[in-house]
Amino acid sequence: MPLSKTQSSFYRRLYVAHLVDSGVTSVPAIMAATGMPRRTAQDTLGALAELDIVCEFEKDAGERHNIGHYVIRDWGPFDPSWISAHAARLGAELGYPPAP
Repeated sequence: MPLSKTQSSFYRRLYVAHLVDSGVTSVPAIMAATGMPRRTAQDTLGALAELDIVCEFEKDAGERHNIGHYVIRDWGPFDPSWISAHAARLGAELGYPPAP
């Protein structure tokens, strides 16, 4: 049975948070890991706050403009070990290639 829009949005957010926590910390890297368009990756990162997941952009030292990476500061109500253990299934449900 295909995922509903609510399920796919929820799974996408958890999966992107997992990727960031696993070292896939830039929009281009998320795009490469999932095949999602840039705007979807950016919107998903921004929407993590709606789940009480604190994801912040850190500017790299000495870099100009918006050169940096994302970091998960707080997982809110979620257990990151559970998400990590189920990441392959979440990614497969979304049709993403296996995680790096």
